[in-house]
Amino acid sequence: MKKLAALALALTATSAAYAQDPGGFRIGLKAGATYSNISGDNVEQITGPGYSTKLGSYKLGYNAGLAATIPVSSDGFFSIQPELLYNRKGYQTESDSKAIPAGASPGTTKVEYETERVLHYIDVPVLAKINAGGLFFELGPQFSYLFGSKTESQYTEKRADGTKIKEETRSGFLDYTGVSRDDAYKSDLAQFDLGAVAGLGYQAESGLSIGLRYARGFNSLIDSKDTDNEPKAFNNAYTLQVGYLLPVGR
Repeated sequence: MKKLAALALALTATSAAYAQDPGGFRIGLKAGATYSNISGDNVEQITGPGYSTKLGSYKLGYNAGLAATIPVSSDGFFSIQPELLYNRKGYQTESDSKAIPAGASPGTTKVEYETERVLHYIDVPVLAKINAGGLFFELGPQFSYLFGSKTESQYTEKRADGTKIKEETRSGFLDYTGVSRDDAYKSDLAQFDLGAVAGLGYQAESGLSIGLRYARGFNSLIDSKDTDNEPKAFNNAYTLQVGYLLPVGR
């Protein structure tokens, strides 16, 4: 009986140590919200006039994909985390004017213009990750591929009596990969971007995590061969992600 009790105690201790071990290879899913815009001296070449780069003018999107944690140290303190993510980035513009355009409805006192352009990216970050008792910090490069875009615009007329007239226009999905073999392949934007990512968050022993990160692109979005005086417009994105990474091969 004592031997059985000792064996049970040993198994319990081993299981506890196994469950609390932060090291080991993990793989799983991540998803969350993306808050993005583009910034730089020449952004209006893409967005048009009146574009704001203030934080409150960022566009809300989402991201989702796969992630893995590859341990470098046996205690799990330091690891490498590669990811493969689909990310909806882009920008939005809002402007209004009391200059009534020709053809506006009678009684119009003000017009508003809103445009949202979604940039469909595949992001591949490869991050160095430090895990300090569940709290983690991450930093590393990110390679991004722009495979398409879509634009939505809204025109609103406001009348003196308080009524509104709205008109919406939506472009179809513009494929930049060349698979569809249409004119959209000739995009005004650069398809490849190399940037950097920094973030922090918390990961429980179960593998559940939540993290906040910032990513900045270093390659200009404006596709130009004039390397001596390249127009400047760069991706910026904040992401809030939840994840679930399961241990493999323990």
